[in-house]
Amino acid sequence: MFTLIKKDGNARRGEFKTVHGTIQTPVFMNVGTAAAIKGGLDSFDLKEIGCQVELSNTYHLHLRPGDEVVKSLGGLHKFMNWDRPILTDSGGFQVFSLAKLRKVREEGVYFSSHIDGRKIFMGPEESMRIQSNLASTIAMAFDECVENPCEKDYAKASSEMTVRWLERCKKELGRLNSLEDTINPHQMLFGINQGSTYADLRVENMKQIAELDLDGYAIGGLAVGEPAEVMYDIIEAVEPFAPANKPRYLMGVGTPENIIEAVYRGVDFFDCVMPSRNARHGTLFTSEGIVNINNAKYERDDSPLDRNCNCHTCRNFSKGYLRHLFKANEILALRLAVIHNLSFYNKLAADIRQAIDDDRFEQFRLENIGKLSQRI
Repeated sequence: MFTLIKKDGNARRGEFKTVHGTIQTPVFMNVGTAAAIKGGLDSFDLKEIGCQVELSNTYHLHLRPGDEVVKSLGGLHKFMNWDRPILTDSGGFQVFSLAKLRKVREEGVYFSSHIDGRKIFMGPEESMRIQSNLASTIAMAFDECVENPCEKDYAKASSEMTVRWLERCKKELGRLNSLEDTINPHQMLFGINQGSTYADLRVENMKQIAELDLDGYAIGGLAVGEPAEVMYDIIEAVEPFAPANKPRYLMGVGTPENIIEAVYRGVDFFDCVMPSRNARHGTLFTSEGIVNINNAKYERDDSPLDRNCNCHTCRNFSKGYLRHLFKANEILALRLAVIHNLSFYNKLAADIRQAIDDDRFEQFRLENIGKLSQRI
């Protein structure tokens, strides 16, 4: 399913074949938590901006409209009219974010809905059943995402429980994929590496989950408050023990610079809500750095947001117009801004792939580190 085409240093260029199409890696997945991109984009917009994989969330769709509802309507692909790969997060991170409302036990997690407070239980089997109903291309294993910093004893116990949960996930998904009424009997499973910021725990955890021969492996529990350098150190520690013939996914990351540095260390898959969230507040990524479109200096600026971008926003509208939309609280401001930021991220992934193809990734990295994170 995963073919490693070539390497440039530790940077990997690959292809991942799925029942819903082949993914060119490295890839940035566009986050549509509740089967929609916040900012008014639909599945046709996603194709125009070059999105290969859409990501939706198990927890949110379980609560609303309900995974059984989605299944009755043909699964996520039919529900949102998207014919390319979809990855569903397991809900583990969302449960982590509900710290005051949850109780973690060996069987799973008891928590209260953030919508209406009703009591909910989710364990490995429940997460797999929900994701099977959603019929995504790739299902993520149910795990516990611990906060950073975290006591080592707790991190160790948690990472060991995550392995036991992963074994249950694999068994249950195998059962679900064999049922006659399963919409996607080819649903894949990615395991998640945990262990907080302790390299020895991370390495041991990766060794254990690698033995399960899964479809892919994610590094979870990072980008939740620790310094970027710590995240990079963990990737470097774990990478040698991740199966070379399977894709590697760094969950919830991140800035353009984070992505370049993680590719440099051998990561293939990325996702983050930041580009769309920042866009909705007027913070926009460009090939020359970060623009705050609300700044007064753009009031009479008739130039495009990024002269090196060919997205719908940059082809058709000026910085002055975009600033006006934000100041006037027009909904169109959010749509145009999100289109640009997600286009930028998908183009960044394409440029990274091309740089690896051309054996010039190190040059690409040096040219862009620092520049893309500077505020204009």
